Amino acid sequence: MNTTARQECIAADCGATYDLGDVLFACRKCGALLDVRYDWDRCEPPKSLHFFEERWGARKASHESRLDASGVWRFHDLLPFAVAGEAVTIGEGRTMLQQADGLSSAMGMKPGRLFLQYEGFNPSGSFKDNGMTAAFTMARKLGKRRVACASTGNTSASLALFARHTPTVNGEPMQAIVFVGGGKIALGKLAQALDYGAKTIQIDGDFDACMRIIEAAADRLQLYVVNSVNPFRLEGQKTIMYRVLEALNWEVPDWIIVPGGNLGNSSAFGKAFMELKELGLVDRLPRLAIVNATGANTLYDLYENRGLRWNGGRWDREMIDGFYADRRAQGLAATTIASAIEIGRPVNLPKALRSLDAMNGGVRQVSDEAILDAKAMVGAHGYGCEPASAASVAGLRLLLDEKTVSPSDRVVCILTGHALKDPDATIRYHQGGGRLANAPVRCAADIEALARVLGAS
Repeated sequence: MNTTARQECIAADCGATYDLGDVLFACRKCGALLDVRYDWDRCEPPKSLHFFEERWGARKASHESRLDASGVWRFHDLLPFAVAGEAVTIGEGRTMLQQADGLSSAMGMKPGRLFLQYEGFNPSGSFKDNGMTAAFTMARKLGKRRVACASTGNTSASLALFARHTPTVNGEPMQAIVFVGGGKIALGKLAQALDYGAKTIQIDGDFDACMRIIEAAADRLQLYVVNSVNPFRLEGQKTIMYRVLEALNWEVPDWIIVPGGNLGNSSAFGKAFMELKELGLVDRLPRLAIVNATGANTLYDLYENRGLRWNGGRWDREMIDGFYADRRAQGLAATTIASAIEIGRPVNLPKALRSLDAMNGGVRQVSDEAILDAKAMVGAHGYGCEPASAASVAGLRLLLDEKTVSPSDRVVCILTGHALKDPDATIRYHQGGGRLANAPVRCAADIEALARVLGAS
């Protein structure tokens, strides 16, 4: 197994380390999350980010060129837990940073200051593919046959797709098993998991109940879990930030704004920038804003209202446990129109605290109404997205209103998933009279009626 990388407990008072081949999703010693950590002196990372420019545009059929065409694996020097030849890739990460001047103007920002990192262009239609390529690379390396996840939708779609493209040692596709809650799930996402052949199990409960079941069953049923509690998932998601920097000519923006669900992205982004700073590849870190929906606001409540902090890797676990116990006693559960972030017990909460600490960040909450209005604004300016994605733009509007973000700041909002992930939400908004609704107009089948509708003489 790779001797330049290891798994390491994130808790400051623990420091336990494990081999990459140990299939763990928590530290055996203290129960905290694990990181993938590197011995950078032995990994020989690049001396400058401009090193990666020679890999732009590769589209040949050879395996090496296919890796360069991946928006994840062309940065394999910065996630060297696997050698390039081991990587599983289906063309993930070919996403672009969009300069959104129309939306910027509508929000009162200066031209050229607002950018949208649109991860909906991934093969399964969401950011999850960035992490799934890394998790499946490790699963195949370990000889796994069954991969599983708990999901609100996007994870199941990505897992099912990658399983069809990842052969086991016998040459057959891996078996994909997905657990979905009995409540809300966007049908566009569920349709993908079913279509790609995943065995789909609907649990009586929400996403958090699915996570409890899958963690309890993993060893007994030999399931390789690819939720973001898997530290290799987050290694792939780091590359979203590398592509942002690439598009900005390797200049660090002022703000990264990201929806907060299970907090995998925010955790991965912080790790990416901390490593780049450690390597001397950037001279500063952007600020981070994580945006919760008000109905699924665990991080907001703990961080902004109760003062929970990273505290140098000594976060207050008793506060978190007490918070969850109180919610359970009151029968409270996460609820929001943005199903992808409808999570009450985010598994990556401690890592997100670390990112907020390193990136001088903050947490905000926005209503479902604000999310849907922001989604309509994004769509009206030519960038469709699922509701959870729009939380980042709704959060930006709030940060501008409170003057935390300046109109001249250079801001990157992460759009996590494609508009067609949840078309029902879009139709309901426009037909239901949302503030920015664009409802269909009824018209009789004759030219005079059409002329009146179009305002023609």
